[in-house]
Amino acid sequence: MTVRSVILGCGGYLPDQIVTNDDLAARGLDTSDEWIFQRTGIRQRHVAAEGEFTSDLATKAAQAALANAGVSADDVDMIVIGTTTPDNVFPSTAARVQAKLGVKRGFAFDVQAVCSGFVFALAAADNAIRLGQAKTALVIGAETLSRLIDWKDRSTCFLFGDGAGAVVLQAAEGTGETSDRGILSTHLHTDGHQYDRLYVNGGPGSTGTSGFIHMDGKEVFRHAVTRLSQVVDEALEANNLPPEAVDFLVPHQANQRIIDGIAKKLHLPAERVVMTIAKHANTSAASIPLALTAAVSDGRIARGQLLMFNAMGGGFTWGSALVRW
Repeated sequence: MTVRSVILGCGGYLPDQIVTNDDLAARGLDTSDEWIFQRTGIRQRHVAAEGEFTSDLATKAAQAALANAGVSADDVDMIVIGTTTPDNVFPSTAARVQAKLGVKRGFAFDVQAVCSGFVFALAAADNAIRLGQAKTALVIGAETLSRLIDWKDRSTCFLFGDGAGAVVLQAAEGTGETSDRGILSTHLHTDGHQYDRLYVNGGPGSTGTSGFIHMDGKEVFRHAVTRLSQVVDEALEANNLPPEAVDFLVPHQANQRIIDGIAKKLHLPAERVVMTIAKHANTSAASIPLALTAAVSDGRIARGQLLMFNAMGGGFTWGSALVRW
């Protein structure tokens, strides 16, 4: 028998406040809707309200995912959150979400892999389920990146937004074949030599402040195209599957041009690529589960279809997951 981690349901949450590209231009920033959209595919982003924290977003996304899966919080024995914007340095945001959901057993922790955080968290939960350490897991990507943005920095402030997405995983028996429902494989990488290409210039162990996001845009773009293509190939090769076997690409929503390049490599037409960047911007670890929730909610993704998740973030980190819905 092979143990598989089946995604039973998903859910998302976006803060009410919306900041459009035109809003940014109206604030005196030297930019325009056309300039931003042509370079990134972004039209707007959601921004958390004052007093609305990452744990609040994560809890609402988790509640939506549990309802979609038809699973009670009492059944959850593992919570892992991918986030780069925790409520506090410690304890983990996952511990706070555990309490807010009323979960009284199991374990909870955070994963910090920036934009790859959801894929890394998914891999951690999948491994725990395969090893028998958990039976039902909540995997959440949640971010309030607006609090790491210098809103006067024309090179970065338009890229990011706030939000949270979640999935419910549960152990199930499989045959070990790629026809199994659930997570078929995950693939994770880090290259710390690229640390300074995309980073926040602060932290409790250095400056004692949270700092702001800084990015070498050209280098990040170049590495993203290469690494994301490689990790897609890695997932397909590990499962002896051709690119045409993938029904939907559900990628990290960082830049439309990057996503278009990966879709071209997979020979996927636009209608088989889930794209939410126009409305959400880059929500880092939240972007994949938010995109997944959008496509499941509107009926595009159906039972039995093969999904490819891929993401790259600061570190550099990058990874992929091949999932049979």
